[in-house]
Amino acid sequence: MTDFSEEFRKYLLETKKSSSNTVESYMRDVNQFLSYCTEHGKNVLAADCSVLNTYLEYLSAMGKSEATKSRTIASLRCFYRFLSARGLSSGNPVDGIKMHKTEKKLPGILDSNEIVLLLSQPDGSDYKNIRDKAMLELLYATGIKVSELIELTVNDINLQIGLLHLHNEKKERIVPMYPGAVKAVAAYMVNVRPIIVDDSSEDRLFTNMNGQPMTRQGFWKIIKHYSQKAGIKKDITPHTLRHSFATHLIENGAQLKDIKEMLGHSDISSTQVYAQFIKNKYTAAYAKFHPFAK
Repeated sequence: MTDFSEEFRKYLLETKKSSSNTVESYMRDVNQFLSYCTEHGKNVLAADCSVLNTYLEYLSAMGKSEATKSRTIASLRCFYRFLSARGLSSGNPVDGIKMHKTEKKLPGILDSNEIVLLLSQPDGSDYKNIRDKAMLELLYATGIKVSELIELTVNDINLQIGLLHLHNEKKERIVPMYPGAVKAVAAYMVNVRPIIVDDSSEDRLFTNMNGQPMTRQGFWKIIKHYSQKAGIKKDITPHTLRHSFATHLIENGAQLKDIKEMLGHSDISSTQVYAQFIKNKYTAAYAKFHPFAK
């Protein structure tokens, strides 16, 4: 089964040109399924809908959410397409699986006061604070994903005109930055990065304090630290600033199509989640405070 797993990874990277996040997510789901089949004496190549349904029941018993199960189905559907294309499986057992559609939910959105509070926590008192300030400001300024943040190179940012260039094998986009973010990133690039990065071949914009590439886990700890320091009680995830960025733009009149391009969404339905969030927010406020709505 390990050979299938490694070949599948190669397929995702070289044939599908999937992002590193997608690859890791699919590989995690597929490897868990392969382990399940091994433990329960199931033949992966001969698996049918009943095996898949039993596996979904197993995930439910393990406390996995509907969203997790839906993502698992997507991963396994791709895996079985890969097997079929290589003549290793006669069909795709996942095609017969029907999942209930789950409503897209957002993690906690920070309001403007909470954003100011969070961004003010790194006070610039040392190299780490200057770096952290630059990362937080850049995330809120552009709405990029954390995975995109840690993959940025020094050549992806143009401080003179305040633009960030995002690109991968499939698409590219240009996102503007507000002056405060430009200033914070410039302070980091001029005063900190040359000191902590002594490897001239390292082109990542952000690294840890040892000059090694920043990781998602490393950034998660950073944002958790500053949210706790700010006394923010909401459940903040690495995506919180991205969601806040989009929501605040909509609140201030930005068009969905423009936000879609800035976020890099391939389908505007993903962006419409934010509009629904705003609608629900104002509907709740209306019901609570309008005297005739009670």
